[in-house]
Amino acid sequence: MTDSSPVITPADVPAHPLADGTTIPQLGFGVWQVPDDQAQTATAEAFRVGYRHIDTAAIYGNEMGVGHAVRESGIDRSEIYVTTKLWNSDQGFDRTLKAFDENMARLDIGSIDLYLIHWAAPPLDHYVETWKAFVRLHEDGRVGSIGVSNFHQPHLERIIDATGVTPVINQVEMHPYLQLNDLRAFHDEHDIATEAWSPLGSGHGLLDDPVLVGIAERLGVSSAQVTLAWHLAIGNVVIPKSVTPARIAENIASVQVTLTADDMAAITALDNGTRYGSNPDTASFA
Repeated sequence: MTDSSPVITPADVPAHPLADGTTIPQLGFGVWQVPDDQAQTATAEAFRVGYRHIDTAAIYGNEMGVGHAVRESGIDRSEIYVTTKLWNSDQGFDRTLKAFDENMARLDIGSIDLYLIHWAAPPLDHYVETWKAFVRLHEDGRVGSIGVSNFHQPHLERIIDATGVTPVINQVEMHPYLQLNDLRAFHDEHDIATEAWSPLGSGHGLLDDPVLVGIAERLGVSSAQVTLAWHLAIGNVVIPKSVTPARIAENIASVQVTLTADDMAAITALDNGTRYGSNPDTASFA
């Protein structure tokens, strides 16, 4: 960050309320595709510029690096929010309980704030029993909050009907080209927070869209910052990923970007249903 860049503190990042009475920092730092030996350095840099929410997963192979960064940060553990996820091959009631212990051991940070089922993986058909294990972990006080990732409405309805317990959050691919209006409406009806992965389109050209570029030029910011500001304004929790210090700082500075109603309408009009990742209705990665 240059000397002229805004200084962001953790207090500048809004705290998003969850249905279980806890809160999650609305802007977090994702470490998907970051090798374990780089995850520690990238996470440490994220802490330095003001992030306090880190999103990892078992399949990322970098929980140990993230955990080391948390332990070495000098920041009180209660001020850091850590999410990790259960991989598909570990689904099923008993296997989930064992895998959770493995997540805990790799992170080695005393507690997990949010635990997610990484994919519904309908072809495997284990996600209901897996959710029952998540409910057990939460009831036993072993994890702060429980939620899901890459679930569509039928998957959510099924686990809610089976257990009476609603996930506090659903982490899904979402960006201006894929806005998931029907799913977000279901989330709102059931007090499920929407969390966006691939919020910037994962390098597929979204940030070159003339609408985003035009707004960015008018405001004197980047199109990435405009896109993240849009996510924040519609109420998404969002987890951009980068290993470049300048980009890490740029992304968190989006909390200070204010969009007009016309800006919001123009970005909302970009929705065209483009999905860059796998479809949760069919993906299992088995």
